[in-house]
Amino acid sequence: MKKHTVRKKYTFAVLAVDVVLFTVIDDTLHTLLIKMKKKPFEGSWALPGGLVKPNEAPNDAAKRILKEKAGISNVYVEQLYTFGKVNRDPFGRVVSVAYIGLVPVSSVRPKTTKEYEDIAWVPAGELRSFAYDHAEIISTAVTRLQGKLTYTNIISHLLPDTFTLGELQDVYEIILKKKLDKRNFRKKILSLHIITKTKGRTSGGAHRPAALYRFSSKKPEIVEIL
Repeated sequence: MKKHTVRKKYTFAVLAVDVVLFTVIDDTLHTLLIKMKKKPFEGSWALPGGLVKPNEAPNDAAKRILKEKAGISNVYVEQLYTFGKVNRDPFGRVVSVAYIGLVPVSSVRPKTTKEYEDIAWVPAGELRSFAYDHAEIISTAVTRLQGKLTYTNIISHLLPDTFTLGELQDVYEIILKKKLDKRNFRKKILSLHIITKTKGRTSGGAHRPAALYRFSSKKPEIVEIL
């Protein structure tokens, strides 16, 4: 394979952000990736990311970049970790503050710019040709998400406004990759008072109508769920 010589752009370290945006599709955790055109990563997949502007906080940069490069706004993001290996970016000394984002798949329609070849939801554990250190960032983000599901209400940002207890348990099981006892799960969730029963019920299908719930608040809070 022909190697590309990349001229260093940056003399000093600069700050970037990368966003691991998660959703659940067809019983699988997915993350949003864009396909690169720029050498030496032509044809590789990358997280939405970019440099932080001089007058911009990293958190604001993450939201701006999701809007500019993926056409997505008004989603929950929180800081994940700082990735700063010396040679992580061939263009120079770039330190990335990574973020986790969460969104119900039904609420967004990703689209990217002519700068990139494609944009797609990809299963989070699927092997691909990744740009930079983005495979490591995704792996770290999955582990963090699994951990936070057990002691926070972060899952609220992956579900639609209303959902059944079965749908809620399904998302936990998909991300944690394990089965949960139905009776114990429902008893614990209801005892925490983090969800509220609505007047609505499901309709249609082979099963009898199920009660619909919504989260009492999507404001981040510590709750011992599992």
